[in-house]
Amino acid sequence: MSVRALLDVPAPAKLNLFLHVVGRRADGYHRLQSVFVLIDWADTLHFEVRADAQLVRHDLGPALPADDLCLRAARALQQASGTAQGADISIQKQVPWGAGMGGGSSDAATTLLALNRLWQLHWPRARLLELALTLGADVPFFVAGNNALVQGIGEELRPVQVTPAAYAVVKPQATLNTRDIFEHPALRRDTAELDEAAILMGSLDSVTVSNGGGTTDVLGTALAAVIEASTQSGGSADVALPVYAGGSFGRNDLQAAAEDRCAEVTQVATWLQSRFGNSRMTGSGSAVFARVGLMETGSEVVPMATFPVHDMAPGWVGRMSLGLPQHPLRDWAA
Repeated sequence: MSVRALLDVPAPAKLNLFLHVVGRRADGYHRLQSVFVLIDWADTLHFEVRADAQLVRHDLGPALPADDLCLRAARALQQASGTAQGADISIQKQVPWGAGMGGGSSDAATTLLALNRLWQLHWPRARLLELALTLGADVPFFVAGNNALVQGIGEELRPVQVTPAAYAVVKPQATLNTRDIFEHPALRRDTAELDEAAILMGSLDSVTVSNGGGTTDVLGTALAAVIEASTQSGGSADVALPVYAGGSFGRNDLQAAAEDRCAEVTQVATWLQSRFGNSRMTGSGSAVFARVGLMETGSEVVPMATFPVHDMAPGWVGRMSLGLPQHPLRDWAA
């Protein structure tokens, strides 16, 4: 029986735990090194088949641009596959835009994964990834479905295991233009490029989760498990590497340029630093996050601090988000 609708489909946001600009290609694109982590702050999309080949978007929250990345993704998949089917796509927008959290790219990736299933195309992930790269540098990350070490212009993805954590995330009222940040005259573009081993060795940390009567070495447990899996698989490149790349590792090379363009980024970073002891901008901004530890309460693992929502300045949007071990739609493509 064919599926006629897919409802309540998530499109999670991401954070850049660090972001280094390591060079610039001849075509003007910047070469990056970063670790992307998925979080549970997400948009929700609904998809219904249309028999007339039309692609129609319905905004259930704030109005989006007429031809957003979601519609472009649907059109690209429709044209590349040659299907005669269309779709009604409804979006409940929750992730703020202009934030560096990848909301539009995530919507596009969820659209590719959902329509591949709804239209019964059965494209493998590798084929979807090729199409994703034509839509934007961040879209392949969301299609791939793993927390990842991201290199190149976004097309080089290496799965990593990120230490479980919560993140206090705040988006100020101001938004930033990505092109403007990358063209800032003070932007550093020559951060030394590190190989994967250097990033991992430099970022591994003794991170624990409080369990009331003691602590659990989450990172040590994860590292042991991955080493064992890697040994059993003969060192397969598909085995995810363990990494903790929070406030103690690297930096966001775009943050100084963003703060020069937008005083609110500095204000949010200072606000989070004073409350959680760390802060860092994600992507090209303007959202800033602080890493928060976890603790066990009974059978639950919860953040060690609550989000100070009543202390936020007018116009700011924020929440406590949990890191995700993988994309909720990770198994929707082979």
